[in-house]
Amino acid sequence: MSQLAPLLIEIFTEELPPKSLKRLGESFASNMIKKLNSLGLVSHQASYKSYASPRRLAVLINEVLDKASDVAVKEKLLPVSIALLDNGQASPPLIKKLANLGIHDVVIDHLERQGEGKNEAFFIELKKAGVTLATGLQDAIDFSISQLPIAKTMHYQIHPGTSHEVDVQFVRPAHRLIALHGPNIVPIIALGLESGRTTFGHRFLSDGPLVIAHANDYELLLQSQGKVLANYSERFESIKSQLISQAGQLSVLMPESLLEEVTSLVEWPIVYACEFEKEFLDVPQECLILTMQTNQKYFALTDTEGKLINRFLIVSNIETSTPESIITGNERVIRPRLSDAKFFYQQDRKTPLFNRFEELAKVVYHNKLGNQKERILRISEIAQYISELLSSHFADTESVKQDYISLCSRAAMLMKADLLTDMVGEFPELQGIMGRYYAFHDQENNEVAAACAEHYLPRFAGDQLPNSRVGLTLALADKLETIVGIWGIGLAPTGEKDPYALRRHALGVCRLIVEKNLPLNLNDLLHFTLRQFTSADVQKNALIPEILHFIKERLKSYVKDSQGIIFSTEEIESVLANIDGQLNEVPKKLLAVHAFQKLPQASVLANANKRLNNILKKNATDNVGTINPQLFDQAAEIKLFSTLQEIEPLLSKAFHAQDFQSSLQLLTQVSLPIEEFFADVMVMDPDLRKRQNRLALLSKLYQQMNQVADLSQLAK
Repeated sequence: MSQLAPLLIEIFTEELPPKSLKRLGESFASNMIKKLNSLGLVSHQASYKSYASPRRLAVLINEVLDKASDVAVKEKLLPVSIALLDNGQASPPLIKKLANLGIHDVVIDHLERQGEGKNEAFFIELKKAGVTLATGLQDAIDFSISQLPIAKTMHYQIHPGTSHEVDVQFVRPAHRLIALHGPNIVPIIALGLESGRTTFGHRFLSDGPLVIAHANDYELLLQSQGKVLANYSERFESIKSQLISQAGQLSVLMPESLLEEVTSLVEWPIVYACEFEKEFLDVPQECLILTMQTNQKYFALTDTEGKLINRFLIVSNIETSTPESIITGNERVIRPRLSDAKFFYQQDRKTPLFNRFEELAKVVYHNKLGNQKERILRISEIAQYISELLSSHFADTESVKQDYISLCSRAAMLMKADLLTDMVGEFPELQGIMGRYYAFHDQENNEVAAACAEHYLPRFAGDQLPNSRVGLTLALADKLETIVGIWGIGLAPTGEKDPYALRRHALGVCRLIVEKNLPLNLNDLLHFTLRQFTSADVQKNALIPEILHFIKERLKSYVKDSQGIIFSTEEIESVLANIDGQLNEVPKKLLAVHAFQKLPQASVLANANKRLNNILKKNATDNVGTINPQLFDQAAEIKLFSTLQEIEPLLSKAFHAQDFQSSLQLLTQVSLPIEEFFADVMVMDPDLRKRQNRLALLSKLYQQMNQVADLSQLAK
């Protein structure tokens, strides 16, 4: 009878790449479970625990069989036409086939027949022996190793120079392999290693090999004697908890990516507090924070107002009662890094940002789109165009308008200048941030300085939007120029490839226009942007309808739950079908359509609208002309025309006031007249004048019904 016991698998290695460790651990464990489950050695409900530390990948599965259960399988033998002789007895091919399966007494009646005619064949039900754990585990570990997300493998030899030398490829050299089923070693081989029960603990805090007597002893033994917190998640939480505890009343900056990287670097995390000289606080805190996080994997501390202080936290791999040497060593290491940042900052401020503008001509943007200076000039023109439109909308005085346009032009000249500074050269992540600092130092206008940073916003989904009007204008202009230019040189996103992040830029355009309620027509903006490119290739390939469709696709996913309501696909499609470029109207129209859907007349109107659409499409070539009330001779068409006449001015008033909900509510008044019209009136009357007059009426009705949204999209 099969026995259940916990199963432990561990590969002990040299230090694994920290940025891959979490994924390596998850992949190793999940694929082991997946394979063992497919072999019938563990159930779907089996629980397991994954381990991934700098020098090991492991998994402990709670209940594993030493042998899978036997299973009944149905095997196809031969077609009946081949399996039987003319007298109905078994043919030699059938006898041979069964003999190969260990069956020597052939009884035709015991075989199952399936199919008809030429497809009729004999089948036999056999009992297939379940796989043993040793065999299944060998398959599982081979499979799991082959599926590891390893970017680059290392080649090395085991037992070099001997008759047992083995060439191995793995992410890092492996030294030990554990395979324990309860207390018993499961004999397998992986990476040239034979399985055993021995591992090693912390490189410095433990002494000698650790012998695992039972699979369940693994984690506790590693912690108590090996000084290794092997579970990745527990190590992560331990570091996070210690950082918060050490920070006390202060706030600790611990981005997820940094926490994960540090978790992958240590086996026994201990947090210590360190300091640096206060004089470095004169440098913008973003520079110091980035220096600490990127170069040294340190955690910066800020006060209650978010201001950086001259203390920081480190995560050490060494626990000691006398950590002074660790602390002073890390303080000594960070000093030259901070000194570099201070030097870059001081040197950069000696040259005003505006003086760097001409140098942007030496910075290639793209070989088909010119340099950064040429790009800035395009963005400046687009920004000024947007400025004109927004000034008209907000009814700016002429002086306010000119000031706004002038500020946008000035900000455009400065917005990319920090790319030429030493600080951004060292830390590209600071572009825009340093531009703002340097612009303030140069005593530029506050909005101009803010725009140097804000024109990058939003940088990702959920990111903040620009606060200043100039920053908002430059952000929109920058993204439009990028989308049209990159699209125009044939680098539109395809599948998963989007090297210039056009999807992110498109989402940014949607958010800027919608959330800031900018009364800008995106179609017009794209056409104007395209005219700023002199390249014939861009003019030819940047097809505005394609780009507009691309941006609308991003808008669909953005608006789906943007207002605390989960809008249906039909609701979104109905609104976007009638949006040429006024994206700022989309949220209000979606709310209106969502409310309209709850009206009892909604389905009648939607289905009628779909019918109208079909009729008008089929008769698109007819010259419908204008409506002539004198030609109406049916009560239903007179009633429909009369009702439409009554609500038309109300519809227009509600629509232009952007009261879209009232606009759709008014349509309920034509619900009954439409039903009666379709029931009593023959649209395609033999009389040409009557037919065209009725088509003109339906065309007018269709136009009025679809001002807010294409209601036919809501039809069931």
